[in-house]
Amino acid sequence: MPILNVQVSAQRSDALSERITETLLELTTRILGKRRELTAVVINFVDPRDWYVAGQSLAKLKKSSFYFDVKVTDETNTKDEKARYIAEAFAAFKGLLGDLHPESYVYVQDVRATAYGFGGLTQEYRYQHPSP
Repeated sequence: MPILNVQVSAQRSDALSERITETLLELTTRILGKRRELTAVVINFVDPRDWYVAGQSLAKLKKSSFYFDVKVTDETNTKDEKARYIAEAFAAFKGLLGDLHPESYVYVQDVRATAYGFGGLTQEYRYQHPSP
């Protein structure tokens, strides 16, 4: 049930949105063990002229970048899984965007089960009341 909030320094295109979504669904399912049918992806495109690293725009640097966070229920993934996820996500975005600035970020955000949920129910409630 994770949600991924993605920012990409690129011009928006349906094809790129679909490739990013599929890439993140595959990684999130395979590495973090999350259910694809409960995973949401929201993508925002930022003009490279408006994305700055160390005071210089990515357009001027002729680089691309990305940032995304994925919210997962605390204690459902190990440090090794998260490290692998971050490494593979960086490599995948390099393949999607080309010359990637090293200041590109992935944030696996562990959130408390009592403070996170979907469909009006917390993850803690779902844990305490499993469906048959």
